This record gives sequence, C-alpha cells and structure tokens, in this order.
Amino acid sequence: MGDFVKKFARPDTGIRTVEGQVSGSRAAGLEKQREKDQAEFAAKKAKMEEDSKRGAKSIDDKFLQTSENATAVDVVGLVTGAEWKRRMEEKNKRKESVDLEAEEAEREKDNLKKKKKKKKKILSLSFAADGEDEDGASAVPLKKKSKKNPEVETSFLPDKDREAEKKKIERKLKQEWLAKQDAVKEEKLKITYSYWDGSGHRKEITVKKGNTILEFLELVRLDLSSQFREVAAGVAEDLMYVKEDIMLPCDITFYDLITTKARGKSGPLFSFDVHDDIRIGAVDSRVEKDESHPGKIVDRKWYDRNKHIFPASRWEQYDPAKEFSKFTISDKNV
Repeated sequence: MGDFVKKFARPDTGIRTVEGQVSGSRAAGLEKQREKDQAEFAAKKAKMEEDSKRGAKSIDDKFLQTSENATAVDVVGLVTGAEWKRRMEEKNKRKESVDLEAEEAEREKDNLKKKKKKKKKILSLSFAADGEDEDGASAVPLKKKSKKNPEVETSFLPDKDREAEKKKIERKLKQEWLAKQDAVKEEKLKITYSYWDGSGHRKEITVKKGNTILEFLELVRLDLSSQFREVAAGVAEDLMYVKEDIMLPCDITFYDLITTKARGKSGPLFSFDVHDDIRIGAVDSRVEKDESHPGKIVDRKWYDRNKHIFPASRWEQYDPAKEFSKFTISDKNV
C-alpha cells in the first residue's frame, strides 16, 4: 500500500496522500467516539448521583413520616439527614419544655383547688385554741357545735344519729332474742299422752319444744306400732292429737302453744304435766285450776264413727282467735 502511494503520489502538488487522508479520518472518528463515550459516562454518572440522592432522600422521607410530629419541622430547601435530626432534637426539646410547663401549670391549678377546698372545709368547722397547723386551723377538727338549746326538751324531734343508734340497738336485741328462742326450741319436753280407742292407754314420750304436732304424731305412731296394728299400718296423718277438748292442727308447734299461753275448753294447752281429770273423783269442778290433762291420740276413723258420742262430741277445732274465759267440763261453763 505504501509503495503504491509513493508511486502514484505527486508530492509537488501539495495534496495529501491517501494514507494521510485515511489516518486523519480515523483519528477524527476516534475523537468523536471518545467524546461521545465521555458524554455518556458523564450522563450515567450524573444519573447515578441523582438516583443516589433521590434514594437517600426517600429513606429520610420515610423516617420523617414515622417520626412523631415530623411534619411540624420547618424545612426550607434540601437538608441532610444529620441536619434534619438536629432540628428534630431541638423541636423535641422545645416540646418537652412546653409539656413540662403545661404539667407544672396543671399541678399548680390542682393545688390551688385543693387549698380552696381545704380552706372552705376549715371555715365550716370549729377551731381549737391550740394545736394549730401552718394555716392556723385545728389539725383535728372538732364536732360541730349544736345549735339546739340544751334547756329545751328535744327528744321528740327527729334526730338521724339517735334514730340510727336506736335501730342498731333494736337489731342487736332482735338477734339476741332469736338466738334465745332457738335455744328454747331445742329444749326437751316430756309429754304424757293417752291412746284413745274407747278406753285410755297412757304412755310418755320426749320431744323438742320446737317440734310440730305432726312430728310428735309420727314419734307416737312409732311408739304404738308394736302394740296396736291399726296404728302400725297407718301414717302420722291418720292420727289426731286432742288436748283439753281441742283438736290441734298438725303445723302448730309446742313452742307456739307455750309462748302464746294457749287455752282449751277444759285446761291450758301450754302445760303438759299430768293431773287427774276433774270430771273424775270428788274434786270440786266449779273451781278453775291451771292444771293439764293428758292429751288423747285418736285415730281419725274412730273419731268419724264416734264424734256424736261423749267425749268426742265436745271436741272442736283449734282457733287461736277464740278465747275461753273459763274452763268447762261439760256443755256448760262452771
């Protein structure tokens, strides 16, 4: 190639050789390519720096969004993360200072209210001459002085304290009374009775004063079962307890008869000691005596068959409202 150029070249004309032209064009192309590459590199670098800044700013923005009261920070222009943190610390310090001042003001307000309340309370109380505190008030407030005239009788007037004390005493006395009555109901009571089937069969049994007549009849039924078949085959409700010519109900207790001093037609219902019947013998039947006769245990079937015959004809149902002014031994008073 070089020999060809040299052979046909005309150096005297001043025209570049083909070799020179090729070398110049190549150099220019390389220069342009280099400039282009540099420009692309610079653009990529700038873009990377921009992306890097944008990424850092995005992280800072996220931190700002999750921070308490971050939107309240005054930012003019772009700031670094360190600058933002410094401003946040300053703002937090100012906020803490404001909060402390608000808390202090609230405490002062509460203290002022307490002092006013205490002062109002103290003014409504009596004061002692000594033993005063810093405010000059009695440390232990005394009771309010009564405005009543001590020389005037006021016991008939309403008094809450007196009424409360009275009710307290009444409740205590009631509880004590009930406890005593429960103890009385547990006391033993010996009863002499007569199983009556036209003739008497006298026996004794012990019960509690709190037992009902029905409970008493069940004990009697068990006591008579070995001797009287008709009793053994029945139940307590088949029997009747007749005392002083009164047929006693099953739900009443011996305690009730004793405490109410109940009276029958021919004697007291509250006494269970046994005396001879005044209708038998030479005892003066016109003199009323506080004496008891053994009650009769009667089968209801026997009563239904013989209620028109003495002594069943005299028997009547117990009525707590009915009073017997005198005891009788027949159909007439004595």
